[in-house]
Amino acid sequence: MINRLTHALDFHAQALQLRAERQRMIASNIANADTPGYQARDFNFASALRNATSGLRGAPAGGTSAMAGTLGSDIAAGVMRRAADGRPAPDLQYAIPSQTSADSNTVDMDRERAAFVDNSVNYEATLRFVNGSVRTLLEAMKSPNQG
Repeated sequence: MINRLTHALDFHAQALQLRAERQRMIASNIANADTPGYQARDFNFASALRNATSGLRGAPAGGTSAMAGTLGSDIAAGVMRRAADGRPAPDLQYAIPSQTSADSNTVDMDRERAAFVDNSVNYEATLRFVNGSVRTLLEAMKSPNQG
């Protein structure tokens, strides 16, 4: 029984960690918007979550496209790296600029702002979902005398 409870929370913990990592990456892109030669980076959240949680439920499901996320055609070849705990980290990918710039900077502030807001909303939604799940579990564990 405890395994089922922790399994559900582990999935959301992974999602929150990936959302936080993506938020840091987007913030880094925004902070370097005026840095000459800076190459904007991002990763496909759905693919990264699938890879991060594959150990929680066995092999990843289906062979979906690695670029099924919202940035789709804006992202090019990725580089695999490892997180501090040895698990594979998200495939970091370079953004393809929609317009060329004189200083070779590929940060598109409109795209970055939209991605920042979208990621923030999804992070908050995940937190609310976890909070609701925990409240439901606590209510289910109360004895009838606690009212």
